[in-house]
Amino acid sequence: MGRYKQAFAAVGLTIAVAAAVGCSTAGSHASAPPGSSAGGGQVRAAPTESNPPGDIPDNQAYVAYRPAGGTFTGFTVKVPEGWARTSQGDTTVFTDKLNTITITTAPAPSAPTTGSVSGTVVPKLRAHTPKFASPKVSEVTRHAGRVVLLTYQGDSAKDQVTGKVVRDAFERYAYYHSGHEVNLTLSGPVNADNVDPWRIVSDSVAWR
Repeated sequence: MGRYKQAFAAVGLTIAVAAAVGCSTAGSHASAPPGSSAGGGQVRAAPTESNPPGDIPDNQAYVAYRPAGGTFTGFTVKVPEGWARTSQGDTTVFTDKLNTITITTAPAPSAPTTGSVSGTVVPKLRAHTPKFASPKVSEVTRHAGRVVLLTYQGDSAKDQVTGKVVRDAFERYAYYHSGHEVNLTLSGPVNADNVDPWRIVSDSVAWR
């Protein structure tokens, strides 16, 4: 009987060793946790959400904004009612949740062109916008006349509370009137359905 006991003990030991090796092998091939990189250290743009927040409601009301100071006050533009406003020098910013409207003015000797925006504006934005990508420059017509439109994408600043970074889409319109350039930049999460609100705002620029 002693020999049978020894044989059973040997079989049990073999099974235990095989199970331990199997667990170790499975662990060595486990996938890296989400967000990590097998190559290590690669920095990527913020992910685009399939259903991002940031849609401006269809019943949003708009009010006319007219700059009270700065180098050029000869225009008005409609902005969503109730959005927070901050101003510094010739720049005014309206924000609500993840959407932003930025208005800047500056003296200009001539009207902007697709060439001037491509050659001057795009490099500056590339240097200062995190994960700047997909720039496209074109001419479009709005009620105020011919304007140069620059569309691009970039990462938002990190949320101070959640630490989350959002992938944003930008529309930058360059208007010109009476020796001054007015730049209107509209931004919000990529895939947010703000086509109509942004058209209302960009079409509302009027000279006084």
